[in-house]
Amino acid sequence: MKTLVAAGAVALLTTSLPASAAAPELSGAAVYATASGNQLNRYEDGDWSTIAKSGSMPQYAASPDGRKAAWVTTGGKLQVRDGAKTTTIVSGLQGGTPCLTPVWSADSKQVAYTQGGDTIMAVKADGSAAPRRLGRSAGVCHLAWSADGRYVAGYTGEANALYRLDVKTGKAARAKGVTWITHVQSLSPNGRNAVVEVPANPDTLGDGSWPTAFKPVVLDMVTGKKRAPAVKGKLIGALYLKDGRMVVRVAGASHNTLVVLDGAGKETQRIAEPAKARKQALLQVLP
Repeated sequence: MKTLVAAGAVALLTTSLPASAAAPELSGAAVYATASGNQLNRYEDGDWSTIAKSGSMPQYAASPDGRKAAWVTTGGKLQVRDGAKTTTIVSGLQGGTPCLTPVWSADSKQVAYTQGGDTIMAVKADGSAAPRRLGRSAGVCHLAWSADGRYVAGYTGEANALYRLDVKTGKAARAKGVTWITHVQSLSPNGRNAVVEVPANPDTLGDGSWPTAFKPVVLDMVTGKKRAPAVKGKLIGALYLKDGRMVVRVAGASHNTLVVLDGAGKETQRIAEPAKARKQALLQVLP
């Protein structure tokens, strides 16, 4: 998650381009995670607020509305932070494995997570109902959930394949076009495309922690076709919004820039990130 400076940070200055009639411009609000300490912070209207501190392991996720966080503790507890309250929703999970991050549904009401090695579950974030089984999948790392609710995707523990679980049928299929993979940031609303990170070789796989920055690749999981977002500069991230737009993160010397693309890939807006966020991971971009 550009020429005005206040209190050491870049002020929220957007460069407006012709906007889609169906999609209002973004405000610049976003959720970031610190490179150390695993602290999730919300930035909005020039102010910062802490959503959660997830503990020693980076098994975390921020809700799409930017108000809640979920994470798995080293002891295997799925916890949700909502306001000033932290609730343990599920216990007995695998903790201490950075890539096993939970994921929020598009409406910020449910959390999907891995249980028992290859089973994907979902539970209401307020703990008001028992968890439900979505299906089995070999893709359990860095889960991403499509906005239409039908698909959950993740990569394997060996980082050599990506699987897409069809929640409607409970069956998972291996995505085409993947040899090595180390991150799944988000899915397109219909669950066909994924924003992923493709490492150069097996020697660059890392430990599965959430990346502060990564070179985004858009993968069609059905055909295996890959492409880079059509934005100039050094790209260090990208994600889909639930309305089909894509936000691409471009590196800068003093601050990064968020470039908004419509569903056709046309640039519609540029937003200066605050300078404080330059070396933090971008988790969510908010309306």
